[in-house]
Amino acid sequence: MTEAHAILRFVRVAPRKAKPVVDMIRGQQVPLALSMLKLTPRHAARVIEKILRSAVANAEQKEMGGSESMVISKAFVNCGPTLKRFRARSMGRANAIQKRTSHITVVVAAPTVQDRKK
Repeated sequence: MTEAHAILRFVRVAPRKAKPVVDMIRGQQVPLALSMLKLTPRHAARVIEKILRSAVANAEQKEMGGSESMVISKAFVNCGPTLKRFRARSMGRANAIQKRTSHITVVVAAPTVQDRKK
């Protein structure tokens, strides 16, 4: 199988919120995954949809064929750096706020001629 990938780094989406969305589309065909992401009411779904479209565009640039035959072979979310902020509290205290970021990777694969015969 030939593969094309897209990586989006330093996304302002917490990894624990992006992982369920990525798990939902892993192994699906691209048109089905795009329709699933369009109907998913999560902020991470919009971001992952853009990454998936980018991976498909990279595959078409490599002349791997149309997106109808492509499958999401790998998709994963890694933790990025955490932005550390502080919020003032009463009596001169402060609470820490951690704004987490993600690195999201999507790999699409198109079956080759040998794979189609099997």
